[in-house]
Amino acid sequence: MTPITQPLRDEHRHLLPHVEHLRVAADAVGDAPADVVQQRAEESYEFLTQHLIPHAQAEERALYPVVGNVLGAPEATATMSRDHVEIGRLTEELGTLRTEISGGRIEQTQVEALRRVLYGLYTLVKVHFAKEEEVYLPLLDARLSPADADGLFERMGHAADEAKQQRTLT
Repeated sequence: MTPITQPLRDEHRHLLPHVEHLRVAADAVGDAPADVVQQRAEESYEFLTQHLIPHAQAEERALYPVVGNVLGAPEATATMSRDHVEIGRLTEELGTLRTEISGGRIEQTQVEALRRVLYGLYTLVKVHFAKEEEVYLPLLDARLSPADADGLFERMGHAADEAKQQRTLT
C-alpha cells in the first residue's frame, strides 16, 4: 500500500540527484578548472535558491505545523527548522563565494571555503531528508487521513509556489 506521504517522498526523490550534485561540485573544487568550479557553484546556488529553499519554506508553513499538532508539541519541529536556517545561511555564503570566484582564478582560501560550504550543505540536506522520512513521515502515515494529507500537500504546493514567486521578485 502506498503511504499517505508518498508525494513528499517523491519530491525528496526528485531533489536528491541535485543534492548529490552538491557533493560532486565540492569534489571538483581544487581539482577541476576554475570555469567548471564556477559553473557547478552557480548550478548549486540556483538549485538551492530556486528549489530547495522554497521546499523548506513550504515545510515550515504547511508540514511542520501538522507534525507539531500530530505530536501534540508545536516545538517538536524546532530542530528541523534550525536545519532550514543553517541551509539558508550556507546558501547565502555560497552566493557570496560564487560572485567572488567569477574572475577565473580561485584563491586557496576560496577553495577551502567553497569546499566546506558545499560539503556542509550536502551533508545537512541529506541528514535533514533522512530525519523527515524516518521520523516525521511514518508518524503522518499512521495518523493522517487521506483528506488531511491531500490538504497538507495542497498547502505545501501553494507555499512553495509563493516562495518561488517571492524569490523571483527579489
